[in-house]
Amino acid sequence: MAALAVMATDMYAQTRKVQNKPYIDNRRFHYGFLCAVHSQSMSFENNGHINETTGEQWYAANDRGDIGFSIGVLGEWRLNKYFALRTTPTISFGQKHLTFREQVSGKEVSESMKSTLISVPADIKFSALRFNNHRPYLLAGLNATYDLTSHKQDAILTKPISLYAEFGLGCDFYMPFFKLIPEIKFCVGLNDILDKNRKDLIDKTKLAYSEAVNSAKSSMVMITFYFE
Repeated sequence: MAALAVMATDMYAQTRKVQNKPYIDNRRFHYGFLCAVHSQSMSFENNGHINETTGEQWYAANDRGDIGFSIGVLGEWRLNKYFALRTTPTISFGQKHLTFREQVSGKEVSESMKSTLISVPADIKFSALRFNNHRPYLLAGLNATYDLTSHKQDAILTKPISLYAEFGLGCDFYMPFFKLIPEIKFCVGLNDILDKNRKDLIDKTKLAYSEAVNSAKSSMVMITFYFE
C-alpha cells in the first residue's frame, strides 16, 4: 500500500508543472487587447410578395459567409474565484453576401453589403480551476453593435443598431510574460434590423428586393485571440 501511495504521488507530481504568472488571477481588474476574424450572416423572413406590375416574385438569402477582421480592447472585473464580468469594445470590418432569386425566371442578383461595426458587449465569464498553465472557461452575455456604414443605396436597408445574445468558450494560456486567450463566440441577433423606409433609394428597381422581405436578423461567429 505504501508503495502504491508513493507511485501515485510521483505520478501526480509529474503532471504538475511550474506555473507562469501564478498570481495574475488574483488581480481585481484585468486589461488587454484583441484581434479576431469573424463571419457575418443575415437571415430573412421572405413573404412571397408578387409585384403587380411585373409579376415577379423575389426571394432573399445570405448565400455565403465572408471573412472579416476585428480589433479591440479587453476589460475584465474579477468577482470571485470562478466568475468575472467582461467587456470587449471592438471595431469590426466585414461584409455579407446577399443573393436575390426571382422564382419564375430563375434570375439571380447578388450584392455584397459591407459593414463597419462598433460593438460593446457585456459578458459574464465562468472559469474552471487553473491546471498548470491553462484554464478553460465559458461565457454568455449581450452585445450591442452600431453599423457606421450607410446602406441607403443597397438592395436591403438595415437599421444601424443590432442587439445580440452571445455564447462562447475559450481557454487562458499562461505564458511567461503574458496571457494568451483563444476564444470562439457565437452571436445571435435578437432584433429585426430591416428598415422598410426606402425614400432615399435612387435605383427604384431595388424596391422589389425590400418588398420581398418581412424581417431580417443578423448573426456572427467570431474567433478571437486576447493578449493580457
